[in-house]
Amino acid sequence: MKSANQLIHWYLKNKRDLPWRKTKNPYLVWLSEIMLQQTRVAQGLPYFLTFTSEFKTVFDLAKADESKVLKLWQGLGYYSRARNLHFTAKYIANELNGVFPDNYKELLKLKGIGDYTASAIASVCYNEPVAVVDGNVYRVLARYFGINTPINSTKGIKEFKELAQTLIDVLQPGIYNQAIMDFGAMQCKPQNPLCNSCPFSDSCVALAKKQIKELPVKEKKIKVKKRYFNFLVVVSDDGKTVLEERVGKGIWQGLYQFPLLETEEPISETTLVNNEQFATLFPKETTLSLFNKKDIVHKLSHQHLFTKFWIVKTSTINKKTILWKDIKQFPVPVLIDNFLNEFLNNN
Repeated sequence: MKSANQLIHWYLKNKRDLPWRKTKNPYLVWLSEIMLQQTRVAQGLPYFLTFTSEFKTVFDLAKADESKVLKLWQGLGYYSRARNLHFTAKYIANELNGVFPDNYKELLKLKGIGDYTASAIASVCYNEPVAVVDGNVYRVLARYFGINTPINSTKGIKEFKELAQTLIDVLQPGIYNQAIMDFGAMQCKPQNPLCNSCPFSDSCVALAKKQIKELPVKEKKIKVKKRYFNFLVVVSDDGKTVLEERVGKGIWQGLYQFPLLETEEPISETTLVNNEQFATLFPKETTLSLFNKKDIVHKLSHQHLFTKFWIVKTSTINKKTILWKDIKQFPVPVLIDNFLNEFLNNN
């Protein structure tokens, strides 16, 4: 780009007032960067404030139960970020005496920290000149230089990182990195970028060639898988229900859910009742009703969940139960949290 100084000048006039911008504390910068991966600032900010109020230091986060961490994370999605955050907090607190590594290469060794996060912490907290490359930076560079290499390809990742590294202001790398990210978020936006007021409009290749909408380029996504979830919402005569912790590797590992029957296609009430898993869970007569008449479609990056919530009223349950009044204490996927909000308001 024309000059790092010009970009920094734009940033100092237009930057967003964000709490993690007012510190070089690596714990706070790390926390903000993990939270803002694949998350908009407006959505992530309340979570950051909650976490920093609840866990003021890395030691506080390390001492917390994973269940509490996941509960406070509930709604942010990509829960592996929270699990890795907790794991790394314990490692830093217990193995490194609470002291974060002070350079890019050592930061990169920590669980849950990739190139982008390591670059952000190293540049902002330790003034190391390593360039960040996130979605905003990809977009700015692809448009300004007119680069058609797919940003999600191996070649593209390498090409954009190398280019970004040549542009960084080595004297103030932290400010420069924050400047280019804010520029992408606020000026060179994905939709309707502010080209008319852009300080680089006279040298932007995409603008000159009318390629703003075409850049950056992404390779086609993998095929989205359809899954059919049938949650069995137990309502016992004595005010209890069943919640199970999801174990093993998966998107909701460590979160809680109602007993789940997953099928290869949508099923009817008759098919559900005759299922062996249902019969094992409810050995005696039950009253069954479908809460949502239409499937609730929950869209994740590579899969769509077509979900039914079946209300099962019964007097006998072959599972460990909890009181309905305690259900909000458990961390659950947002899909189930949305159901609970509606169900509890109507009962």
